[in-house]
Amino acid sequence: MRAVREQSDPRATLRAGLPDRYLTPDDIAEIFEVPKETVYQWRRKRMGPPGFRIGKHIRYDPADIRAYVEQRKALDTAA
Repeated sequence: MRAVREQSDPRATLRAGLPDRYLTPDDIAEIFEVPKETVYQWRRKRMGPPGFRIGKHIRYDPADIRAYVEQRKALDTAA
């Protein structure tokens, strides 16, 4: 019998700490509750969290996502 791997809710991991793996555009879309196309637009416009390529795949470092969120929060409280 094959073991079924459970998928956790990426938004829940953000509240408790990001997962210890590189994140995909799907993960980012779920975490921020936006369409995946929005994540790709952020990347094209260089306005979202920084990502990097592994071959043809885009990945996001959890530390960069955490820093991006902290930066956004600081900008909102300064305004």
